Amino acid sequence: MIFGAHAIVYSRAPGEARALLEKILDSNKVDAGGGWMIFALPPAEIAVHPTDGAPRLDLYLMCQDIERTIGELREKGVKFSRAVSEESWGRVCAIALPGGGELGLYQPRHPTALARPSASASAKAKPRGMRAATLKAGSSRRR
Repeated sequence: MIFGAHAIVYSRAPGEARALLEKILDSNKVDAGGGWMIFALPPAEIAVHPTDGAPRLDLYLMCQDIERTIGELREKGVKFSRAVSEESWGRVCAIALPGGGELGLYQPRHPTALARPSASASAKAKPRGMRAATLKAGSSRRR
């Protein structure tokens, strides 16, 4: 039975890329040994799109309000490689990854397979930093 997904970012600057993910995700993480950090991702969904070009796999983080999320991330020092563009399926931009590459960020306009937090629930929620924890390899923690 599949219980999750594991995404890998290959970077020429892995330490800086890990530090950036820590700022962006502000979630549970585990040291898999030797400083190799693995970060918990938010719930995810996957889709298949047709292409006439080379097959590829893209990773996008989803948000409720892209302007607000960009502002919060910029306050943490996150840099963006693409400004917000309006697409039929949502508003999209890209976060610059240290060592090269991008991480997509978008506010979907389409139905998603995920439950979206309500605006009132988001306002009442504790900051994610209050729940962040670092786990050691082989340990587990329920959220």
